Amino acid sequence: MPNCKFDDPKVCDARHIRELETLAEIARTLSCKTRQEEVLFEVIDILERSHGVQRGTIMLLTIDGNELRVEAVKDQKVQNARDAAYRRGEGITGQVLETGQPRIVPLVAEEPRFKGRLHSRSDDPTSFICVPIIVDKATVGTLSVDCMARGLPALEELMRFLSIVATMIANDVSARRSARMERQVLETENLRLREAMMEKFQPENMIGNSRPMQEVYTRIHQVSGTDTTVLIRGESGTGKELVASAIHYSSARARKPFVKVNCAALNENLLESELFGHEKGAFTGALQARIGRVQEAEGGTLFLDEIGDFSPTTQVKLLRVLQERVYERVGSNESKRADVRIIAATNANLESAIAENRFRQDLFYRVNVFPIHLPPLRTRREDVLLLTNFFIRKYAAQMGCEIRRISTPAINMLMAYHWPGNVRELENTIEYAVLMGKEEGVIHGHDLPPTLQTPVAIAATGSANHTLKARVAMLERDLIVDALKRHKGTISAAARELGITERMVRYKIQNLGIDYDTLFRKRRRKKS
Repeated sequence: MPNCKFDDPKVCDARHIRELETLAEIARTLSCKTRQEEVLFEVIDILERSHGVQRGTIMLLTIDGNELRVEAVKDQKVQNARDAAYRRGEGITGQVLETGQPRIVPLVAEEPRFKGRLHSRSDDPTSFICVPIIVDKATVGTLSVDCMARGLPALEELMRFLSIVATMIANDVSARRSARMERQVLETENLRLREAMMEKFQPENMIGNSRPMQEVYTRIHQVSGTDTTVLIRGESGTGKELVASAIHYSSARARKPFVKVNCAALNENLLESELFGHEKGAFTGALQARIGRVQEAEGGTLFLDEIGDFSPTTQVKLLRVLQERVYERVGSNESKRADVRIIAATNANLESAIAENRFRQDLFYRVNVFPIHLPPLRTRREDVLLLTNFFIRKYAAQMGCEIRRISTPAINMLMAYHWPGNVRELENTIEYAVLMGKEEGVIHGHDLPPTLQTPVAIAATGSANHTLKARVAMLERDLIVDALKRHKGTISAAARELGITERMVRYKIQNLGIDYDTLFRKRRRKKS
């Protein structure tokens, strides 16, 4: 412990004991508190209580390293002030940041470089001390205090004590920074692994990267390895059969049959016979015995589409299959065992059907063991372009043509449409568009079906006017841009293809608002 040259030993020992007690209290605070702002505020409070200093302020460097911002101070006005910052070399605090050396101002009123930007001070003689907070040989902040004006030896003693406190703060800041960086690395890695797992879980027969679809893929992965009964719910055209197929072919039953039954397509008598089979002579027209779909799916999966259309009688028999795995053919009293997995699907509101006594509550609980909800296409618009590109490739291959691209107005119309028929409607739309645009190799807005030629969809193409003249201008603009793109911006070649003069093309470029420089000249400059 250093000897004090300006005090007697008793007073010196008392001060050193007070300093040690203060450092111990600061150490306990640094080890107990969780939030950095809360920790530093406690440190300021301890210093002001134990050492009679005022206006203690801790400032830390911003992320870009350009300036110091207030991190902890007892005066909330200073904390919230917009100009509570110092740049490198600005004022005494900025000097400490720039040099990494502590500074003492014996009298604030006599120091011309003292800015006094943060606190308002009275006319009383005041000294100012600012020490750097250094992490890995780099200054990351400052600790500053005001005190009653005193002699330089006493100020230097206080400065040395504050430097020790600043070192403790630096260690805490460094530990928190390392922990924050480790957490960010872990979060980034966790996100990467989750995305990789999502890609791994995504069935090959399904398309979509939106968050709702990622949740569907996760549900498929969770249930596919079991024999749990699944209920797939969603609007018509969302792809419930694809989900059932993905579950079956990802399960241990993949090598066994996957049998599909559309319950809405058959009446009550035919549906029972279709499911369970019938004996010869069981009813008029039953000329020979026939196995049912349950027996046909033995060892595999039975997919019951539109289960909400089951009659009450068929519901009772299906309930027995689910509970006991037993059934009888129509016209037979012989019970047969059923080793099948049941996957059901519906677009109906089964809860309302239960309330209206159209669907058995006990059957609902049996089929609703593991529900999967398929989102409608309008809630996952980011998947529209993925599905569009897939269907374009599919139908272009079927029709033996090449579709080079889909125009921006057509894309805008697809994105603006509300898709009441979901993915099935989108597929039919693209098949129509490929048929209309196969000669030119480009799908334009006018190639889409009439159902998409709505005012909202047309407005999405960028035209505020829906008159015939505006529609014709939009078509002209689309054709000219396509021709220019095919010929890499060469106006003469585009004019020859369109059958008009080069002068007319230039006139149309100007008149229709085609940004030729952005589309072609800048691109050529980059290449050159």
